[in-house]
Amino acid sequence: MEPHFYNVDIHWKNDRKGEMSSPELTEKLDVATPPQFPKGVENIWSPEHLFTSAVASCLMTTFLAIAENSRLEFTDFECKSSGKLEQVEGKFLMTEIILEPTVTISNPDDQEKAERVLHKSEAACLISNSIKSKVSLIPKIRIS
Repeated sequence: MEPHFYNVDIHWKNDRKGEMSSPELTEKLDVATPPQFPKGVENIWSPEHLFTSAVASCLMTTFLAIAENSRLEFTDFECKSSGKLEQVEGKFLMTEIILEPTVTISNPDDQEKAERVLHKSEAACLISNSIKSKVSLIPKIRIS
Protein backbone atom coordinates (compact mmCIF):
# COMPACT_ATOMS: atom_id res chain seq x y z
CA MET A 1 0.00 0.00 0.00
CA GLU A 2 1.25 3.45 -0.91
CA PRO A 3 1.63 6.03 1.90
CA HIS A 4 -1.38 8.26 2.47
CA PHE A 5 -1.26 11.81 3.78
CA TYR A 6 -4.02 13.56 5.74
CA ASN A 7 -3.62 17.32 5.67
CA VAL A 8 -4.74 19.61 8.47
CA ASP A 9 -4.29 23.37 8.57
CA ILE A 10 -4.44 25.43 11.76
CA HIS A 11 -5.07 29.16 11.80
CA TRP A 12 -4.85 31.16 15.02
CA LYS A 13 -7.91 33.36 15.52
CA ASN A 14 -7.41 35.12 18.87
CA ASP A 15 -6.47 34.50 22.50
CA ARG A 16 -6.05 30.71 22.89
CA LYS A 17 -8.35 29.82 19.99
CA GLY A 18 -7.74 28.70 16.46
CA GLU A 19 -9.54 27.13 13.54
CA MET A 20 -8.73 23.76 12.07
CA SER A 21 -9.45 22.90 8.46
CA SER A 22 -8.36 20.50 5.78
CA PRO A 23 -8.18 20.91 2.02
CA GLU A 24 -9.84 17.46 1.85
CA LEU A 25 -12.86 18.45 3.99
CA THR A 26 -15.58 21.08 3.78
CA GLU A 27 -16.18 21.79 7.47
CA LYS A 28 -13.94 23.75 9.79
CA LEU A 29 -13.58 23.16 13.52
CA ASP A 30 -12.68 25.59 16.29
CA VAL A 31 -9.94 24.38 18.62
CA ALA A 32 -8.60 25.90 21.81
CA THR A 33 -6.57 25.38 24.93
CA PRO A 34 -8.74 23.39 27.37
CA PRO A 35 -10.11 25.25 30.42
CA GLN A 36 -7.84 23.32 32.82
CA PHE A 37 -4.90 25.38 31.57
CA PRO A 38 -4.27 29.13 32.01
CA LYS A 39 -6.49 31.16 29.68
CA GLY A 40 -8.17 27.95 28.50
CA VAL A 41 -11.50 28.15 26.75
CA GLU A 42 -14.65 26.23 27.65
CA ASN A 43 -16.98 24.57 25.17
CA ILE A 44 -14.46 24.30 22.33
CA TRP A 45 -12.70 21.17 21.12
CA SER A 46 -9.16 20.88 22.51
CA PRO A 47 -6.18 18.88 21.26
CA GLU A 48 -6.84 16.50 24.16
CA HIS A 49 -10.43 15.93 23.00
CA LEU A 50 -9.25 15.44 19.43
CA PHE A 51 -6.58 12.94 20.52
CA THR A 52 -9.16 10.95 22.48
CA SER A 53 -11.68 11.14 19.64
CA ALA A 54 -9.08 9.93 17.13
CA VAL A 55 -8.67 6.71 19.11
CA ALA A 56 -12.43 6.24 19.65
CA SER A 57 -13.39 6.96 16.05
CA CYS A 58 -10.64 4.65 14.79
CA LEU A 59 -12.03 1.89 16.99
CA MET A 60 -15.45 2.45 15.42
CA THR A 61 -14.26 2.47 11.81
CA THR A 62 -12.07 -0.59 12.41
CA PHE A 63 -14.99 -2.34 14.10
CA LEU A 64 -17.27 -1.59 11.15
CA ALA A 65 -14.80 -3.18 8.73
CA ILE A 66 -14.07 -6.24 10.87
CA ALA A 67 -17.76 -6.75 11.71
CA GLU A 68 -18.61 -6.69 8.00
CA ASN A 69 -15.82 -9.14 7.16
CA SER A 70 -16.90 -11.37 10.06
CA ARG A 71 -20.55 -11.15 9.05
CA LEU A 72 -21.49 -9.90 12.50
CA GLU A 73 -25.01 -8.54 12.45
CA PHE A 74 -25.48 -5.64 14.85
CA THR A 75 -28.05 -2.88 15.18
CA ASP A 76 -26.02 -0.22 16.96
CA PHE A 77 -22.49 0.81 17.92
CA GLU A 78 -21.59 3.58 20.32
CA CYS A 79 -18.45 4.30 22.27
CA LYS A 80 -17.85 6.44 25.32
CA SER A 81 -14.21 7.39 25.70
CA SER A 82 -12.03 9.19 28.18
CA GLY A 83 -8.52 10.49 27.74
CA LYS A 84 -6.35 10.77 30.85
CA LEU A 85 -3.94 13.70 30.97
CA GLU A 86 -1.18 13.52 33.57
CA GLN A 87 2.07 15.23 34.32
CA VAL A 88 4.90 12.69 34.18
CA GLU A 89 8.48 13.71 34.87
CA GLY A 90 7.60 17.35 34.28
CA LYS A 91 5.80 16.74 30.96
CA PHE A 92 2.10 16.62 30.23
CA LEU A 93 1.14 13.32 28.59
CA MET A 94 -2.04 11.63 27.54
CA THR A 95 -1.26 8.48 29.51
CA GLU A 96 -4.40 6.44 28.93
CA ILE A 97 -7.40 6.28 26.65
CA ILE A 98 -10.35 4.36 28.07
CA LEU A 99 -12.75 3.05 25.45
CA GLU A 100 -16.20 1.80 26.47
CA PRO A 101 -17.86 0.55 23.30
CA THR A 102 -21.38 -0.84 23.35
CA VAL A 103 -22.50 -3.06 20.50
CA THR A 104 -26.17 -3.92 20.21
CA ILE A 105 -27.06 -7.24 18.62
CA SER A 106 -30.41 -8.90 18.15
CA ASN A 107 -29.21 -12.51 18.17
CA PRO A 108 -27.98 -13.61 21.64
CA ASP A 109 -25.93 -16.36 19.96
CA ASP A 110 -23.67 -13.64 18.50
CA GLN A 111 -22.53 -12.28 21.87
CA GLU A 112 -19.12 -14.02 21.92
CA LYS A 113 -18.56 -13.16 18.27
CA ALA A 114 -19.32 -9.49 18.97
CA GLU A 115 -16.83 -9.47 21.86
CA ARG A 116 -14.15 -11.08 19.64
CA VAL A 117 -14.76 -8.52 16.91
CA LEU A 118 -14.42 -5.65 19.41
CA HIS A 119 -11.13 -7.02 20.76
CA LYS A 120 -9.81 -7.61 17.22
CA SER A 121 -10.83 -4.06 16.34
CA GLU A 122 -8.91 -2.57 19.25
CA ALA A 123 -5.84 -4.64 18.37
CA ALA A 124 -6.00 -3.60 14.70
CA CYS A 125 -6.81 0.09 15.25
CA LEU A 126 -4.07 2.03 13.48
CA ILE A 127 -4.37 5.04 15.79
CA SER A 128 -4.10 2.91 18.95
CA ASN A 129 -1.10 1.20 17.40
CA SER A 130 0.51 4.57 16.63
CA ILE A 131 0.46 6.08 20.13
CA LYS A 132 2.31 5.31 23.33
CA SER A 133 -0.70 5.93 25.60
CA LYS A 134 -2.21 2.88 27.25
CA VAL A 135 -5.50 1.94 25.59
CA SER A 136 -8.02 0.21 27.85
CA LEU A 137 -11.06 -1.49 26.33
CA ILE A 138 -14.20 -2.06 28.42
CA PRO A 139 -16.63 -3.66 25.95
CA LYS A 140 -20.35 -4.13 26.50
CA ILE A 141 -22.72 -6.20 24.39
CA ARG A 142 -26.40 -5.28 24.52
CA ILE A 143 -29.10 -7.59 23.19
CA SER A 144 -32.15 -5.87 21.75
